[in-house]
Amino acid sequence: MASSLTTASQSPAHEKTLFGHPIGLATLFMTEMWERFSYYGMRALLVLYLVSGGVDAATGSQGGGLGFTAATATAIYSVYVAMVYLMAMPGGWFGDRVWGARKTVAIAGGVIMAGHVSLALPGQIAFFVGLLLVAVGSGLLKANISTMVGHLYRGVDDPRRDSGFTIFYIGINVGALLAPIGIGMVGELVNWHLGFALAAVGMGIGLVVYLLAGRTLSPKSSLVPNPLSPAERKAVIVKALAVLAVVAVFYAAVVAADMYTIKWALYPITVAGLLIPVAVLVRIKRDKDLSTVEQTRMSAYIWFFVAAAVFWMIYDQGGSTLSLFGDKNSERALFGWEVPTVIFQSLNPLFVVALAPVFAAVWVALARRNREPSTIVKFSVALIIVGASFFVFALPLSQTAGNDTKVTMWWLVLIFLMHTLAELCLSPVGLSVTTKMAPQKYGSQMMGVWFLAVTAGDCVTGLMGLADVQLNGVGVILFQAVAAVLAGLAIFMYRTKVNELMGAKG
Repeated sequence: MASSLTTASQSPAHEKTLFGHPIGLATLFMTEMWERFSYYGMRALLVLYLVSGGVDAATGSQGGGLGFTAATATAIYSVYVAMVYLMAMPGGWFGDRVWGARKTVAIAGGVIMAGHVSLALPGQIAFFVGLLLVAVGSGLLKANISTMVGHLYRGVDDPRRDSGFTIFYIGINVGALLAPIGIGMVGELVNWHLGFALAAVGMGIGLVVYLLAGRTLSPKSSLVPNPLSPAERKAVIVKALAVLAVVAVFYAAVVAADMYTIKWALYPITVAGLLIPVAVLVRIKRDKDLSTVEQTRMSAYIWFFVAAAVFWMIYDQGGSTLSLFGDKNSERALFGWEVPTVIFQSLNPLFVVALAPVFAAVWVALARRNREPSTIVKFSVALIIVGASFFVFALPLSQTAGNDTKVTMWWLVLIFLMHTLAELCLSPVGLSVTTKMAPQKYGSQMMGVWFLAVTAGDCVTGLMGLADVQLNGVGVILFQAVAAVLAGLAIFMYRTKVNELMGAKG
């Protein structure tokens, strides 16, 4: 493997390599790192801002944000995260049929930056408009930038492919690691809106890097694989306008009847977040244009999808249930300094950055010996570990239930470490297996399908929050833990069948 940048002057920029990987991987690494810096910085603040009270009118001191209850704040957080990943599906569609992956990512960066600017403005209207813009922009970006990583390699059998996705995943987590320290601490300790403004700056840097280094990307990323015909374009516009009209009339009636509350907005989105993934999978599975091999692979992919949904249901509570627990019930003194709550959001990316190279090296070493676990086994292990993390969480939770007792923050450190070990068995592997198993017709859109698993998992959490279920209740935590472990054991028992459907060995 080459260990330096290929310098042959006659080679186009996108054909050069850096440490054995296409140089375009570095461009996408930096773009994704800064986008994730903006996203995770805002996300670290989101629940804390939602539950915090208003600003003291006399002193102007930081009280906070919008003053929602913990249950409502968790529901908003879960629905927001679900929307980010739900929008990855139409984002992939735009990449496949309208703009091409490269142009879609550029437009997405601008939309995300505008969203963070809106969040930096005071008032609920600006806040929710900002959330909507960030969700739409992130959806446009996520599916397409991952697809562009796949474009850098020579087909699905390129031995560098899994390693490349793992390196790309490190970029995600470098941004996520720095975000709570930079954006989060400013928001929590100085001013919420200044923190949101810093998120806009981060996305702006990422967009500049992407535009300046575009020549290093594969020319394939600029193509529109399946462009809309004029008739199809017209039909899409008509349907979109019709849906918007129905939504506008419905909510106008609700407001006119003086019945509107935040739940009127959250419930429909949450239900849609559960139904849309099912509808999308059914539509792709029944597409008569798919070959027999593609149909068989889609049958196998459904197993991965369900496993991922259960995983994300627990994992994404790191920014809500665990964050609120850390803020209220953890003793955070460290060498005389009280650790800000947002810093806990850096634990997972810190562990990923430290451990991802180890996991990548282990997978490669095992593959050389023909002993690497199959993808379905990795998924099974991930579910069992993430379920076990909530068994661990139940211990300090039981000590603080119904009182103001504080427990050591090292419980949270352990839980986030377990989440990371599970994540590294599932998430980068899931990105890779999606690009391998995607039908040609649904190239970018299949990345959107993968992210719909996050939507489904977070919508389950959102529904519980909207139903005022106490997500930090010991019984609820144990129920989720049991569900994840049982799901992991179930897919392990059916691993041979799934591997056969994939066309894999073992």
